[in-house]
Amino acid sequence: MPAQLFLHQLQLGPMQNFVYLVGTEGQRDVVVVDPAWEVDAIEKTCTLHGKRLCGIVLTHSHRDHTNGVGELLGSRDLPVYVQRSEVDFSDDLKAFTGALRPLGPGDPVPLGGVTAKVIHTPGHTPGSQCLYAADALLSGDTLFVNGCGRCDLRGGDPGQMYGTLYQTLRRLPGATRLFPGHDYGDVQVSSLDREASRNPYFQFKDSASFVAYRMRPRT
Repeated sequence: MPAQLFLHQLQLGPMQNFVYLVGTEGQRDVVVVDPAWEVDAIEKTCTLHGKRLCGIVLTHSHRDHTNGVGELLGSRDLPVYVQRSEVDFSDDLKAFTGALRPLGPGDPVPLGGVTAKVIHTPGHTPGSQCLYAADALLSGDTLFVNGCGRCDLRGGDPGQMYGTLYQTLRRLPGATRLFPGHDYGDVQVSSLDREASRNPYFQFKDSASFVAYRMRPRT
């Protein structure tokens, strides 16, 4: 019988961030995805579920997704899994150089008995990545419920975001559960099929119209 995914979602901090603990049911080790804001809450949740941190996965390098990494590394020797192109992009990651484990597209992440890999999803930053484990996609700031990541910050590229959404994520099974990096939608967990039908950023016929909409002036 295939191993079952353990996935726990926490909403932490002032920006409605989601932090995730991911592992295998029946095994102690879990990775934490995008640890930020309230490290004590992350640690208490691990204890409550009888879990032990064995690694950190970063979907990208923005501070609201990484500001708990230093505190965790101060008390533990943990690998930090990040997309190789994000290491080249981000000066902030240099503080964790000794712990970084740069990954390429499709590289595996150790999660016990559950198959997990990273998917390179540029657009929000050059090295944005999603964690794809079993039937779950942890999308960071790439894809939200009814939205997608900003492309007007340093390193953002709306053309790449179009390719990520339409040529990469839409090719995954529609039943894939979506776990975003922020609580910006009407539900906290969605699916790719639901987003394909409701998310305005999935309704364009070509890259040019998507880019014009994504880069319209913010109000």
